[in-house]
Amino acid sequence: MNLLLPDLGTLSDVRTFVGRARQVDENGAIRLVASGPVLAMYAAAVHGGGGPTVLALRVLTLAEPAEADATVPLASMADRFARIDRLMAGSRPTPKSIGKPLELPVPPTTATNAGWAGVVPPRSGWSLDGMVPCPVLRTAARAGIEEVAAGAPTGSGASAVARLRALVWGRPLLEGSPVPAGVAFAAQVFGFLGAGAPEPGSGWGDDVATLHSAGRWWRLSTPRGHVLARTNPLA
Repeated sequence: MNLLLPDLGTLSDVRTFVGRARQVDENGAIRLVASGPVLAMYAAAVHGGGGPTVLALRVLTLAEPAEADATVPLASMADRFARIDRLMAGSRPTPKSIGKPLELPVPPTTATNAGWAGVVPPRSGWSLDGMVPCPVLRTAARAGIEEVAAGAPTGSGASAVARLRALVWGRPLLEGSPVPAGVAFAAQVFGFLGAGAPEPGSGWGDDVATLHSAGRWWRLSTPRGHVLARTNPLA
């Protein structure tokens, strides 16, 4: 099965998302859901260990409509990028080639370690609950990353690391809030928060994320992507 992407820029977007997902879990998976002209890419930032399930979501536009739902290993996607690079080797990019649609082959291999992919968050029915300043999210992400690194040195068992991550990222993002801190981690590591801050005296401006809820799910959104979280584990 192939998905037709609009241009090289979109391919780069997919590659970046996969690369960031591999930084979180090199042996992880990505779920590709194509519905008409829209491609939704899901990857897990936190799952297992008895903690929350936190997913990163990036939505792109396809060059032609498609219907697909595949959960494949991240490593298999990286192999597809390598093949594309070999096919394009020696070709000098031009404005015409950069804007030309190209096929992305979806690996036929199904990931067997992605229990989080068994439940899809709702596509509609979301209500706006408020906004969270991105500096608050960045601070929470850094603190949690440091705590996990200190508590899980090199050589720690996978089960122990999973339990520690579940503990750290399952804590409330804000005091008295049911939203898990894992949303900050996912937003940071997948690049949804950006790196900047508003000018002094300008207020938060665009440096905020919106927080939404639907049933048991939470969604944190920025112009760069979305984070979906459910506090009780799915797998």
